[in-house]
Amino acid sequence: MGTDISTEQARPALRDRIVLAAAELLDEEGLDALSTRAIALRAEVPHPTIFRLFGDKEGLLEAVGEHGFATYLQHKSRLPETGDPVQDLRAAWDLHIRFGLGQPAYYTLVYGRARPGHLSPAGQRAVTELQRMIARIAAAGRLRMSVERATAVLHAAGVGTILTMISTPNESRNLETADATRDLMIAAITAPATADPARTEQQDRDDTAATAMELRAALARRGTSALSAPEKALLIDWLNRLADAEPAG
Repeated sequence: MGTDISTEQARPALRDRIVLAAAELLDEEGLDALSTRAIALRAEVPHPTIFRLFGDKEGLLEAVGEHGFATYLQHKSRLPETGDPVQDLRAAWDLHIRFGLGQPAYYTLVYGRARPGHLSPAGQRAVTELQRMIARIAAAGRLRMSVERATAVLHAAGVGTILTMISTPNESRNLETADATRDLMIAAITAPATADPARTEQQDRDDTAATAMELRAALARRGTSALSAPEKALLIDWLNRLADAEPAG
C-alpha cells in the first residue's frame, strides 16, 4: 500500500497546531495543565494523534519547550559580537536571566524537570551557543580553564540562579542576586585582559590555562595537517588537562 501523500504533507501543520495548543495552555494555566487529553481537546484532535506524532507526552513537552525557547535562542545568536568577548558573555547572561524570569513556565518546562542524563533539545542548543561564546574567550587567551568546564560552570550557575529566583516570591526577589552571581562566575572562568606586573601563582596558572585554550582555539580555527585525527584528539585532551589542572603542592 502506498503512502498517503496528503496525510504526510499535513503532518507538520498538525504537529504545529498541537504544539501551539499546548503552548496556549501553558501560558494560561501553567505546567500542571498540560495533560495530553487537555492538549488534544484544545487542539481539537483525537487523543491518539499526540502519541502518533510525538511518541509520548515527554516528546510533546520537549517540542513545546523548543517552541518557547525559539525566540530567546534567536536573540542570543544575534547578540552583537564586540572586541571584548567577556563583555559579550555578560550580555548573554543578562539576556538569559531576562528570558527565564519573563517566561518562567517555559523555563521550568525545559530546565525544571530534570531527568538523569538527559537535556532537552532546547537546552542542548542553549548550551551549544554558550560554548561558542566561551570559545571566543579562549581564542582571546582569557580563559582560566577548558571550554567544556567553563561552559558547565556557567550553565549550572545560570540555570540555578533562575530557578531559585522563579521560586522566590516577587516581593522578596532581588535582581542584584543575578548580577552578583554573574560577576562571580565570569571572574572565576576568565583572566584579566592584562597581567599584573606583580606575578602570583594564580596568575601563572591563569596564563597556562589561557595559553592552552588559545592554542586549542587556534587549532580549531585554522586546522593542521601535521597531526593525525588520534593525535589531534590526544592534544586536545592534554590542553584541557593543562587548563583544568589544580595548583601543584
